[in-house]
Amino acid sequence: MNTLILTIILIPLIEIYLFIEIGGQIGAGYTILFILLTAVIGLYFAKLEGINTIRSGMNQLTNNQMPIYEMISGAALAFAAVLLIIPGFATDIVGFLLIIPFTRNLLFKFITKKYEKTKVSGEDDLIEGEYEDKDKQ
Repeated sequence: MNTLILTIILIPLIEIYLFIEIGGQIGAGYTILFILLTAVIGLYFAKLEGINTIRSGMNQLTNNQMPIYEMISGAALAFAAVLLIIPGFATDIVGFLLIIPFTRNLLFKFITKKYEKTKVSGEDDLIEGEYEDKDKQ
């Protein structure tokens, strides 16, 4: 089965289950209030981290460096903000984890390690060869 279709089906099921369980424990009113509160708090912190990322990116640009980490971090923060806007407990947890710089760095390291090119030992990028300049003859 396609991973995207499976994700689209599973996320709402998990959220509905969590709504029922948590709502049964603390009540429907408090559950709705908690969801709204996490969205507001999460968006506030996403905004703060976004501003810090923009500042860091601007510092990188003034030092004539490419702000690659800042661009990826900004995309992760935008995704986290979307997850926090979506009502639900599981999406809020993932959104908050993306906002926290430490967990965001761990995620980036995991992803880059997974897709990092591995070199075979003894091989390097040097190709030896000979050439002859035909114009000087």
